[in-house]
Amino acid sequence: MSISKNQLKLITSLSKKKYRQKHKLFVAEGVKVVNELLNSSFELDQLFATEDFDTQHKNYQIISNEELRKISSLKTPNKVLGIFKIPAEKEISNKGLILVLDDINDPGNLGTIIRLCDWFGVTTLVCSNETVDCYNQKVVQSSMGSLTRLAIKYLNLKEYLSNTELPTFIADMDGENVYKKELPKEAVLIMGNEANGVSDEIKSLIKHKISIPRFGNLQETESLNVATATAILLSEFRRN
Repeated sequence: MSISKNQLKLITSLSKKKYRQKHKLFVAEGVKVVNELLNSSFELDQLFATEDFDTQHKNYQIISNEELRKISSLKTPNKVLGIFKIPAEKEISNKGLILVLDDINDPGNLGTIIRLCDWFGVTTLVCSNETVDCYNQKVVQSSMGSLTRLAIKYLNLKEYLSNTELPTFIADMDGENVYKKELPKEAVLIMGNEANGVSDEIKSLIKHKISIPRFGNLQETESLNVATATAILLSEFRRN
């Protein structure tokens, strides 16, 4: 069966946040990502796949490679595209290690950070309202299924951080050397915007600042990519 004009219109519209919110749907592509979502608690709305897609899932529409290319946002479409229902936000924990993102703009960075949370056992991710939507298609792709294993909540960071009882830490170039800092098992770690770091409003609330020292001889590298810095800092919190 060919893809209808209405299906094509819907899939295309879901590239924009306002339509994802309107329809409460998002798009996922590729065998790995779609299978992760199919095997999770996420609810499927529609599934489109080429004949060589190997799955136990029964209800999907077989399409040609040419049709898949029409609806895909990938340079090299990979057998399957699914439309899934956006679930209700999970309740976030106030225990353990919690990651907070202050206005992360790049979808690739957010997707990688979601994978890092999954790797390091961080089950709660708190995002400012200005942080890129976690159901953005590029975020979904780069998270590689880890999206299904996190509680992600968008909220007012100032209000959230003013009420948390956990010790809070900001990643900041002028902070203490993280390799010399004793870190608690339970804490809130705040990572800032790619260009501007953590906002001044949030900085004013937090006492603890930590940094990753540079070891290069020339000391000319301006900063680390936020996802790379997140990986290093999460590793240090877990190591301690």
